[in-house]
Amino acid sequence: MVWNLPNILTVARIAITPVVAFLPFIEGYWPKLAAFVIFVSAAVTDVIDGRIARRRGLITTIGTTLDPLADKLLLLATLVPIWWISTERQALYDIPVWGSIPLWFCLLLIVREAAMTAFRWHAERRGVVIAAGHDGKVKATLQNVFIGGTLAWFAFRDAVAPLGWEQAKLATWWNAFHGGFVAATLGIAFTLTIYSFVIYLVQYRRLLR
Repeated sequence: MVWNLPNILTVARIAITPVVAFLPFIEGYWPKLAAFVIFVSAAVTDVIDGRIARRRGLITTIGTTLDPLADKLLLLATLVPIWWISTERQALYDIPVWGSIPLWFCLLLIVREAAMTAFRWHAERRGVVIAAGHDGKVKATLQNVFIGGTLAWFAFRDAVAPLGWEQAKLATWWNAFHGGFVAATLGIAFTLTIYSFVIYLVQYRRLLR
C-alpha cells in the first residue's frame, strides 16, 4: 500500500468507524458530542483527501478502492446507532414530524449505496467509468448534514437536564429549530437519495440492456 497523505486520511476514517458507532450508546451528552465532532472531522477529511490526491497526482488504485469503502462503513456506523437510539428513546429524542428515524429510511440509504456499487462494478466490466455526478455529491453532502445534525440533536437533548436548560428561552428556541432542522434534512436526504440514483440509471441506461 502507498502511504501518501490521502490514503492515510482514508485509512484513518476507516479506523475511527467503530468509535463513532460506539459513542452514541454511552449515557450522557459528552459521548454524543464527541461522536458528532469525530463524524464531522471524518466528513471533512473525505473532501480533503480527494482534492489532495487530484491536485498532487497522488491517486492510487488502493486509494480509489478504500475511499468509497470508508464512506459506506461510516454511513453504516452512524445510521445503525441513530436509528436504534431514536427508536428506543423516542420520548427523549422525539423528532418533529417523524418521531424517530424510520427504519425504512436507513435501509433505503444502505440499499442505495449497495446498488450503486454494484452498478459501478457492472459498468466497469463493460469499460465505462461512472464518476460521481453533481446530484450524487449534493446527496452525499445533505446526507452528512442530516447525520451530523442528528448526532448533535442527541447531544443537545441529553444536555438539557444536566445543564439546567429546561426553562431557558434560548434552549427552547434551539430545541424547536434543531428538531425542525433534523426533520427537514431527513426529508431532503430521502428525496435526493431517490433522485440521484434515478439520474444515474437514466444517464447510463444503455448499460442495463
